[in-house]
This record gives sequence, C-alpha cells and structure tokens, in this order.
Amino acid sequence: MASHGAGCGRADSMQCSADIRLLAIDLDGTLLNDRKEVTDCTLAAVADARQAGIKVVIASARPPRSVRHVYRQLQLDTWQINYNGALIWDEVNSKAVFHQPLAGALVQAMICLARDLDPQVLVSCEILDRWYTDHFDPHAASSLTTETGRLFRPDVVAPCHTFWDQDITKLMLLDEPTRLGQVAAAIRQRYSSQVVLIQTEPQLLQITHIQCSKANALQRIVQHYGLAPQQVMAIGDAENDIPMLELAGVAVAMDNAPPAVKAAADWVAPSNNDHGVHAALRRWGLCR
Repeated sequence: MASHGAGCGRADSMQCSADIRLLAIDLDGTLLNDRKEVTDCTLAAVADARQAGIKVVIASARPPRSVRHVYRQLQLDTWQINYNGALIWDEVNSKAVFHQPLAGALVQAMICLARDLDPQVLVSCEILDRWYTDHFDPHAASSLTTETGRLFRPDVVAPCHTFWDQDITKLMLLDEPTRLGQVAAAIRQRYSSQVVLIQTEPQLLQITHIQCSKANALQRIVQHYGLAPQQVMAIGDAENDIPMLELAGVAVAMDNAPPAVKAAADWVAPSNNDHGVHAALRRWGLCR
C-alpha cells in the first residue's frame, strides 16, 4: 500500500501545476468529511484553484438537488457529473446537457426480479432530478436510506407501475445487506450486459445504464472545455471512481479508499477527515 507522498499503481506523477486545468472531485468520502462538510481549509484550497483559472467539477453519485448546497458553497460555475455519470448537469442554467437513462421496461424487469426474491426490498427511481418510490416511511431506520434521502423527501410516492414506463436515470434498491446481496447477484447474472451495478454501501445497490461511468462523463466535460485528459487531476475514494482516475493525467486516492482505488492512483492523500483534497492541491502547487 502506498504511503502519503509515494507512488501507487501508476508511475508517480509530479506534473507541473501549470498543466492541470481541471479538477474532478468526488463528493462523499473525498471532498466531504464524514460529517458531510467541506472543511475551511479545503474550501480555501478550492477557491485558490478557481482563482488560478482551474475548472472545478464535482463528480458524484448524488442527484443535482443533493449537490447544490456544496456547489454554491464552492461558488462553482461548471458542469457537474451526477448519478455516477448517467447525467451531466448545467447547474447555472438548471438543465441536463447529457442524459443516459435506463429503459423503463428494463427497470420494470429488474424491480420484479428483486421483489420476487424479497418483497420487502425498497425501490427508488431517479428521473433527472426527481425521486419516485412506492414506499416512504420518514421514521424508517436511517440505515435503509441514502444521503439524499436524509436531505429530501420523494417527489412522487405511488405504485411502481405508474412511473416505471418512463426512462429512469438511476434505479436504487435498499435492503438488509444479506438479502440485498442475493438480489444483486441475481440482477448481475441476468442483466450484467445491460447495466452497471455499484454497491459502495452494503445496504444500497445503485443501477445505471451500461455505458455510464464518471470517466465517460468526465471525457465529455473535458472536451466541452477544450481540454485534454492529461490536464485533469481526479480525486476519489471509491471503486466507481477508478475509471475517472485512470482517465486523468494526475490521479489521487484518499487514504480512506480501498486498495484497488489506491492502486489506480499516482498518490494517496490523507483521508477525507484529514483535509486530503487540500493536501493534494497543495502538493501540486494549486493552492497555498
């Protein structure tokens, strides 16, 4: 395992700060500490980078509404990556600039399979920036919800058949981890050629279109700003960040990341609770 300041799976890169023109930063476990806050020194570091003309792009599994307060806190004006790359959102103009949803018929089939295996599995569908579900209990155990679920209430609570005929940006299934593991295995066996399954938390399965990834979305954003991947620093902590790290000219993993993520990085920063993003920007001369 690489230590702070040491190289990892890729050749250690000390790319000149002048070459880095865009920062792609994951949110939970990376930019945010475990209290879901941006620390003052991280906020100042991002402000320094922005003042130097560097684009700062949030790359998150969350929907736009759940990123908005951080986006505003950082005073950004860039496109952002939501739903692990299923959506690129222009927050300034409140519109989608790229959307790669799941077909409603496919979502219906996966929900039916999940409910056949466990009738108690909780189903949530995100359609652009709206949350649809057939069950919502504000007093339910906090473990069976998402970070967005702690911040917002559903836009629509209705039987699944009333909304699964639409294209779905992201399907989420929540369940007790052992039961969810069985559901995930069944969906993976039957639909792995059509969907991406991400399980960064034992009680939550996130499902998006097979072509969706933070890397693919980041490539579109890089092109939009007239840059090259070599001019990107990407910072992340979870396995769904690995393709984004592999795309970037400089890849940074957080110390709280699993070994596979660290192996994809040029450098391992301190953890998200120890101002790791600030440390990375300072190491590459992007902040004071």
